[in-house]
Amino acid sequence: MRKPTSQPLALALLAAAVVAASGLALFAVRSDAADPPQAAPARPALTVTVARPTRSALPVTLAANGSIAAWQEALVGSEASGLRLTEVKVNVGDWVKAGDVLATFSSATPKAEVAQARASLLEAEASAADAQANAARARTLENSGALSQSQINQYLTAAQTSKARVAAAKAMLDAQQLRLGFAEVRAPDSGVISARSATVGAVVGPGTELFRMVRRGRLEWRAEVTAADLGRLRPGTRATVVAAGGTPLHGTVRSVAPTVDPQTRMGLVYVDLPTPAPGADSPAKAGMFARGSFALGNSQALTVPQAAVVVREAFSYVFAVGEDGRVAQRKVQVGRQLGDRVEVTAGLEPETRIAVRGAGFLGDGDLVRIAEDAPPNAAPAKAKSASAATK
Repeated sequence: MRKPTSQPLALALLAAAVVAASGLALFAVRSDAADPPQAAPARPALTVTVARPTRSALPVTLAANGSIAAWQEALVGSEASGLRLTEVKVNVGDWVKAGDVLATFSSATPKAEVAQARASLLEAEASAADAQANAARARTLENSGALSQSQINQYLTAAQTSKARVAAAKAMLDAQQLRLGFAEVRAPDSGVISARSATVGAVVGPGTELFRMVRRGRLEWRAEVTAADLGRLRPGTRATVVAAGGTPLHGTVRSVAPTVDPQTRMGLVYVDLPTPAPGADSPAKAGMFARGSFALGNSQALTVPQAAVVVREAFSYVFAVGEDGRVAQRKVQVGRQLGDRVEVTAGLEPETRIAVRGAGFLGDGDLVRIAEDAPPNAAPAKAKSASAATK
């Protein structure tokens, strides 16, 4: 009998080794698949600048509404009676000086009456001279007995009466000359004509309004202020008035009304507005509605840059930057504004770091990169680096 060979046994051992190696490789692959991959480091969403709130002195103001009106109006009327208006020399908007002729009436009748009064005066003066001469002669004959005492008294009385007639004639002449002066309607003061009712050819009676003018061109703002705030205002307080055109005017409180309207509980504050130069156009017109504010001093306030405040859905927010570079959205209440600084009245602590440039593009929980604040001319480079950070 032949002895079995060892070749099949070697082949079997080799096959077992190959299977074992394959199993180990498959186990290693499965182990690698079971281990979770390591997370990639988070990338910042944006590069921003940061700042801390600061204490600033902000002006304290009191807002009010009111109307613009003339400081004083002057009514220019007719003093003549039964005269015809022959010429009107001014129109609405014209600046006039005190004593300027605004209109003229027909002067033919007053001139004739002046001539008649002057003639009456001359007649009275002649009669008075004759009476005075008779009285003087009577006095010289008083002791001679040529004239009785009664006759002498008549001469003396006639002299006194003639003097009175001369005075009456002079008064009549003055009255007629004054009436002649009424033929010219003159401005009682300097100012601007605001209304005209004079019509050429009209025969008006005494006291009829012909013109209306704003004295000296002065306007005032009559601000309506609540009763609780009236005590905060004093004569001399500075005020800024914005008329309908949007041009600000700076004025001064002249007086505060001593009474309050019982229906509205509002009081009037009279503010003198700057007077324009004669002939110059003013942005304020009498009858305009205007809003304004009164300067009441300064007070300390917590302020942040305006760029740090983000308005979303009618609410104001800032983004606080944490030590880990993540931002937290915080709702704040804002108040006054001065330049590029905004007052924060609630919702922010003074030591909090907040995002400034780029805050409008942030969301709650975003990771940011903090950069040094750049000057205005470096803003494009800042924007470029921020956009690169988002890629």
